[in-house]
Amino acid sequence: MRDIAVFTGSAHPELAAEICYHLGVPLMPTRISRFANDCIEVQLQGNCRERDVFLIQPLSPPTQEHLAELLFMIDAARGASAGRITVVLPHYAYARSDKKDEPRISIGGRLVADLLTTAGADRVLAMTLHSPQVHGFFKIPVDHLHALRELANHFRRYNLDNAVVVSPDLGNAKEAAAFARMLGIEVAAGAKQRYADDKVVISSVIGEVADRDVIVLDDEIAKGSTVFELLARLRERNVRSVRVACTHGLFAANAVQRLSEEKEIEEIVCTNTVPIPEANRTDKLTILSVAPALAEAMRRIHNGESVSALFG
Repeated sequence: MRDIAVFTGSAHPELAAEICYHLGVPLMPTRISRFANDCIEVQLQGNCRERDVFLIQPLSPPTQEHLAELLFMIDAARGASAGRITVVLPHYAYARSDKKDEPRISIGGRLVADLLTTAGADRVLAMTLHSPQVHGFFKIPVDHLHALRELANHFRRYNLDNAVVVSPDLGNAKEAAAFARMLGIEVAAGAKQRYADDKVVISSVIGEVADRDVIVLDDEIAKGSTVFELLARLRERNVRSVRVACTHGLFAANAVQRLSEEKEIEEIVCTNTVPIPEANRTDKLTILSVAPALAEAMRRIHNGESVSALFG
């Protein structure tokens, strides 16, 4: 695997290092600096010529800074005659901007996909995109992984005889149903309407949840507004316990601390697609690693093997 070159920006170097450990290749150094006028300059400090270059960078806060770094990394690799450039996006933040639901707004998910392509990316490896249509925003090949296997392996440790998976909304119900099948349990879903980024209303829960052990599954948790609203409906149905699971644990506005204070919530489970500072962690938070899955997908892409076989 000597012709693989892996670089990362400043978004999540710990994840990139862990991926390289599982791949058995070194993480090449990247220099990111600023001019006096605040412009970013990126230098890839490793040989890219005719190599299979992988650029690892989740679009985590500060999202615009990390996006700019990624675009410059792609351009630098292209200018250095990389044989192929694969962007590894553990978290594609702009995937939430996937539709025109109000007048005169930008569909950011499509625009950023075009920017990555224009910069010179040849393919994308993504983890748990917000919605299926985001895959189609890219004009280059996209390998779309999910973290359901890692989450399922974690929850199989518990007694699931009385458990049910609950999706906060119908849009995520398909993923929740697949997750429930992996665990061999039932599924339910909330009827959600979003009025603003931090204002949602869940009018009811469709499915049997009364006196059950609930596993709430969502793709990401930012401020936690959806989970808190769903928790209110679950209380009304007298559920026995609640565990919260997601792929992307952004946990803005002290969300993980506020969730941990809810007595019904026994555990909060997420993956390490984005960095979670030590100050934001609590005893109820469990972080699973997706580095082995991303490393295996990168190995398969490099060797021309099937990535879909990872879901078999």
